[in-house]
Amino acid sequence: MTIDRLPDWKPRLLAFIAETAPRPLVYGQHDCALFAAGAVQAMCGVDLAAAWRGHYATRLGGIRALRRAGFRDHIDVAARQFEAVAVAQARVGDLAVVAGDDGPALGLVQGPMIYVLRPDGGLGLVPLAVAEKVFRV
Repeated sequence: MTIDRLPDWKPRLLAFIAETAPRPLVYGQHDCALFAAGAVQAMCGVDLAAAWRGHYATRLGGIRALRRAGFRDHIDVAARQFEAVAVAQARVGDLAVVAGDDGPALGLVQGPMIYVLRPDGGLGLVPLAVAEKVFRV
């Protein structure tokens, strides 16, 4: 399946970020995997997380659900859908893998920074330089 950005992806992505920015982290509703999938949905119109959204309540529950579907974890889902590119080639809207408190997390590239979900709620920013991987959306 080829996933292309919609012609109006920029305002759609900005609206998604504004809508999700104040939301607290809640596994199965608004976690790093669903934040990344929501950004992809805003930009491309495809919900990669439809099968899992609302079907788990813990990080481990989410990983178990993904494993039942044949994925190692949320990073594997991104890796199978999108091409990995060098961090230096990252562009706005790409997905970045960063170190999180409980393991690798997905964030959203915004120029020289990456939007990430903060454990205490809301969005934070980390430098693009801390990205372990980047997937081209």
